[in-house]
Amino acid sequence: MRTAEMIRNTKETKIKMSLSLDSEKSGLEGSSGIGFFDHMLNSFCVHGGFNVKLEMSGDLHVDAHHSVEDAGIVLGSLFSEVLKDKSGIKRYGFSYVPMDEALAFAAIDISGRPYVAYNVPLTAANVGDYDAQLTEEFMRALAFNMGATLHIRLEYGVNEHHITEAVYKSVARAVREAVKISGGGVLSTKGLL
Repeated sequence: MRTAEMIRNTKETKIKMSLSLDSEKSGLEGSSGIGFFDHMLNSFCVHGGFNVKLEMSGDLHVDAHHSVEDAGIVLGSLFSEVLKDKSGIKRYGFSYVPMDEALAFAAIDISGRPYVAYNVPLTAANVGDYDAQLTEEFMRALAFNMGATLHIRLEYGVNEHHITEAVYKSVARAVREAVKISGGGVLSTKGLL
């Protein structure tokens, strides 16, 4: 089973997180302390087919930035640890996800070369207490610590809740495809990633 666990404590956040790519049960167990972000993390896990257990506290009296970014850092690091040299996985994945009037696209290459192209214009500053700008911060932290090239694009949408949810789900489904076991070695003409 492909699993990993990590503890990361800073002056801003304390995080204990585990990731299972092959669990019979997918979803988020635990909480970041940020309601809408928990909803997005749970959507990410369910649509990705991942199980994440999370114990977390952060400096939410400041704002949610450190907590959301650090959760992305830890989750990306866990993917990197689980996938090791990336042998035997499909490596590439992409997905379109509609959420009512919104349509988001994500494509990923788990290549060891971190890069993020994020083209999702904001339609509102917040979704409840969640700063809508934090979605990009989470995705950047996730991709850079996973060692992935990640492209995210909003095709269209009006409601920021729907847009944000479509983004998280499209990334999750792209990751789900890329981490599928395909057998063999590393999918690269170089033989190494």
